[in-house]
Amino acid sequence: METTVLDRTRSAVASLSPGYFALVMASGIISTGLFMAGVPLLSMALLIVCIAAFIIILALTIWRLIKFRAEARADFENPKIAFAFNTYVAGANVLAVRLALQGLVGISIVLLALAVVTWLIFAYTMPWTTLLGRKKTTLLKSVNGTWFVWVVASQSVAVASATVEPSMSQWRDGLAILAVGAWSVGVIWYVAVGIFVAVRLLLYDLTPEELNPPYAVSMGALAITILAGTKIVDMEQAPMVDATQHLIAGVTVVFWAFTTGLIPMLLIAVWWRHVIHRVSKAYEPSIWSAIFPLGMYAVASMSLGRADKLPMIEAIGHSELWFAFACWLVTLVSMLIHLWRTLARTNAVGGTA
Repeated sequence: METTVLDRTRSAVASLSPGYFALVMASGIISTGLFMAGVPLLSMALLIVCIAAFIIILALTIWRLIKFRAEARADFENPKIAFAFNTYVAGANVLAVRLALQGLVGISIVLLALAVVTWLIFAYTMPWTTLLGRKKTTLLKSVNGTWFVWVVASQSVAVASATVEPSMSQWRDGLAILAVGAWSVGVIWYVAVGIFVAVRLLLYDLTPEELNPPYAVSMGALAITILAGTKIVDMEQAPMVDATQHLIAGVTVVFWAFTTGLIPMLLIAVWWRHVIHRVSKAYEPSIWSAIFPLGMYAVASMSLGRADKLPMIEAIGHSELWFAFACWLVTLVSMLIHLWRTLARTNAVGGTA
């Protein structure tokens, strides 16, 4: 008995990773960086991939929520997986920022509004469904890199709000409050998640298999905090911006230095996992969570360098951008090969592919 493409598609949707919107995040931010670097055609190509990925993953996610509610609910209640749902919020906002650069501010505002609603829902429901009522030992063992996506979602709201603000003068004060508020919440959450991760690493052994790509989001969360800070500092005058811009500007520079210091540690972790312990380098959806920080660090460095007139930092961002693009391209090809092998091949029950 052979399985059909539809059967395999249904199986794939049932087990769809809630973190697959990281593909949208990675494609969108690298497209933004290429736009800033003056490479419009390549930037547009990645924007097309970003839009297509957002539509397809959103459709598959809705399908899963309707037809495979038990599987989706289990993921939402699992502290090892649940925070990956925030990739939708971050993906929608990253796409909104890129579309705003293209002049499509109206669509950007719609995406931002939908993302804010989802962000608020997740912010108030996830602590109840994933954290409260669990034993401390069980909870600490569940802490992993996906928790930093909670921070990324908050900072993506700040970035998108600050990006659309120049085109929405009548909502300037409200957008300023939203941007500064989301940035501040994101900073607090980063400290909290960082403490959780540090305690988990101190109390429990971390196997090479557990040190997976989402841990790189620890750098991506800081990088998007830097980008959000530079965006807020560049916003038009508003009471909330005027009251906080000097603080945010100073903190942003400190965060850039700390983010840069994390890069060697992450490279050592990759070496330890894949070279020393020979963990498979096969494609997995969570790899996109490691591509996004590379692109975000590049864009954040370019933005900070331009805002504070620091050409060396901007140059670092330019160099990192091309490394991020190369990693994105390799990962995209690996994903397409994986999808082809998963969905297009003919599998016979009891036989070999």
